[in-house]
Amino acid sequence: MTVLTRPSGPPAVLTWGADALLAGARGTGHVPLVEHELLHGALRADAAPMLAADVASVRLLGRGGAAFPVATKLAAVAPGPDVRVVVNGSEGEPASWKDRVLMRRVPHLVLDGVVVVAAALRTTHAVVAVHDAQAAAALRAALAERADGRHVRVVDAAGTFVGGEARSLVNRLSGSAPVPGGRRTLPSVDGVDGHPTFLSNVETFAQLGLLGRRGPAGFASVGTLDEPGSTLATLLGHVPHPGVVEVPHGRRVADLVGGADRTVLLGGYHGRWTKADDLVVERAALRARGTTWGAGVVAVLPDATCPVGEVARVVRWLAGESAGQCGPCVFGLDSLASDVEELAATTPVDHSRLSRRLGLVRGRGACAHPDGAVGFLASALVAFADDVAVHASGRGCGRPTLGVLPTGADR
Repeated sequence: MTVLTRPSGPPAVLTWGADALLAGARGTGHVPLVEHELLHGALRADAAPMLAADVASVRLLGRGGAAFPVATKLAAVAPGPDVRVVVNGSEGEPASWKDRVLMRRVPHLVLDGVVVVAAALRTTHAVVAVHDAQAAAALRAALAERADGRHVRVVDAAGTFVGGEARSLVNRLSGSAPVPGGRRTLPSVDGVDGHPTFLSNVETFAQLGLLGRRGPAGFASVGTLDEPGSTLATLLGHVPHPGVVEVPHGRRVADLVGGADRTVLLGGYHGRWTKADDLVVERAALRARGTTWGAGVVAVLPDATCPVGEVARVVRWLAGESAGQCGPCVFGLDSLASDVEELAATTPVDHSRLSRRLGLVRGRGACAHPDGAVGFLASALVAFADDVAVHASGRGCGRPTLGVLPTGADR
């Protein structure tokens, strides 16, 4: 493993038996085009016409929370000059740094993916929507180094949690408020300004860029048969090596966090708390075990902090990130946050009321935000049941809340 130590600011960059997406990402600036091509080779002449076959052959899954098959998403967009290609670089998940690291350090890999997808869909309409100023500057500097990206624009994104949802970004780019609409229409059907749109997150485009340079065989040189290749995660909290890590699929989660008995948050603030046990970094396998890779966040709380207080801080932040479109999100999440805050403060809480509220919010929101927040909280109540019981007794655990889990104010 290679570890870059940074005393403050962005996290370290690590590789764990794979060095593809993060190849060359060792300095503070971005990898220039000349070095990028030395690391990955030339962009294949047949990358665009072979894109659909290539993504199917490596069974590439999107690197957003839904892990949607990229081949299916590509097939849903009929090629043509009106198609829009959109990179979602908003990364509203405050615990995740992976997309920002890609854009800041290896923007050419992201742009490779944009160029290949746009060519495959026969369009010149392509944008990278990003809220991070350093990432935007690196992308623009990289675009100035290459002739094949003249049709790619870097535009501002909302940078909020719900604003990073696909339909929210489509609305923003169409001139509307950055909130998900009530109609769950896929962007491939009705996207930016009503045009068919291929939209995915930064890591997905970087994976497509890697595929365009290295081909299916090079791409699948690591990983598993079910999920070839590698993926990125942000490791934080009480883990052996905090930072953004590139890890081959199939690696044990226990290896990342320092033990199978550790309680770990997988997937971020729409993810789940669980034991590391024998879980492996593979999306289908994790889904079968009732958890998710989600935003690629892997967090472990140190013993010195109060887990109930940490969870309460995040649930309150999630409540504040409501799009304000439905009662379960506006009132339900606020009530849940108040309950957990009372629990953290050792105020007696009616657990039957808390359970009822979780049930009233789950499955009733206008977007995925309420369900994601409920999953985070419900799994925490189980994972930290002993601490919850101590707090419910009125005694409290006696530990301070250190703020290990970042919220929007920490970004």
